[in-house]
Amino acid sequence: MRRADRLFLIINALRGRRTALQARQLAETLGVSLRTVYRDVADLQLSGVPIEGEAGVGYVLRKGSDIPPLMFTAEELESLVVGTRFVRAFAGEKLAAGAQAALMKIEAVLPPELRERSSRTRIYAPIWRSEHFTAFAELIDQLHAAIEAQHVLRLFYRDELGRDSERDVEPLCLSFWGGKWTLGTWCRLRQDFRNFRPDRIDRMEHTGEVFQSAANRDLASYLQAMRGYFSGLE
Repeated sequence: MRRADRLFLIINALRGRRTALQARQLAETLGVSLRTVYRDVADLQLSGVPIEGEAGVGYVLRKGSDIPPLMFTAEELESLVVGTRFVRAFAGEKLAAGAQAALMKIEAVLPPELRERSSRTRIYAPIWRSEHFTAFAELIDQLHAAIEAQHVLRLFYRDELGRDSERDVEPLCLSFWGGKWTLGTWCRLRQDFRNFRPDRIDRMEHTGEVFQSAANRDLASYLQAMRGYFSGLE
């Protein structure tokens, strides 16, 4: 279990309790050692979560207190809900599932009035997961994984004029531009930064090579180049 998930479950287990919860109970529920529970609770206390108690006595949330890391204004919560809806509608399946799971965790410990507010949000990104879109979402997931792993990709690409080309690229990032995804890369053919639209990739192969970030061709340099390009269009 990830540490972030453990911390969430510890807070949720303590919320609303009138009697102290023993560390041993937490350890058995989470499947970790007592030492891990003691360390996690201490870290939560240091971060500002109002947990009272100590090892051997048990833990309880301070009476009348809320949980600082999960306290949102109505506007902040609406932003989270809207962001989740957009990720579910336009991102790959992996990111969409992660966004939905994160929102469910947040809503599980929200006060009732804020939980109700989240259900009333009137900004939508309708989800139409057709067969074509499902295949596209899988491609987004594959590109995302290649960026994380720094895998060199061979793209069989068709541009806006229908011209075909084959490029070996170092994938740097995915950007969503007003309805279209863009893959930002270092193109080895052009020896420069190039953007490719995933919906125009006819086929993609892994070359088996892992690239290393290098000065003037990494993500920071790409973003700087894009800022310069788009500022020149104004």
